[in-house]
Amino acid sequence: MAGMTNLLGPQPTHLPEQTAAQAALDAGTDPAAVAAEHPDYSEAWAALAEKALDAGETVAAYAYARTGYHRGLDQLRRAGWKGHGPVPWSHRPNQGFLRSLAVLGKAAGKIGETEEYDRCKTFLSDSDPAAAEATGLK
Repeated sequence: MAGMTNLLGPQPTHLPEQTAAQAALDAGTDPAAVAAEHPDYSEAWAALAEKALDAGETVAAYAYARTGYHRGLDQLRRAGWKGHGPVPWSHRPNQGFLRSLAVLGKAAGKIGETEEYDRCKTFLSDSDPAAAEATGLK
């Protein structure tokens, strides 16, 4: 039926593919080089944030994650997202934003920023519970 609307809530938002950036990361290119070449590619920022967090560089992880998060928010809004609704983990281009959000929450927790940790945790779970499970921020 033409003109039907989703009565259960907003439609899932899918970020656009960024094939060149994704191919570079998948080929093993340093995420810093990918971020420099494609600064709007959240997955590169997420990879930098995860690497920094694993190395115990919490403040750097927080900064990288916040960059990936904000770049992803910009793209979500351009894709029609209105501040709520599903952002499916199963759609690979969404994963950079969701991973950035998860590391932002983890880093916030490590520096004692409890409100930010809680906000990120809720936002991630509300976006897609599978993202919370995959990233370990649940």
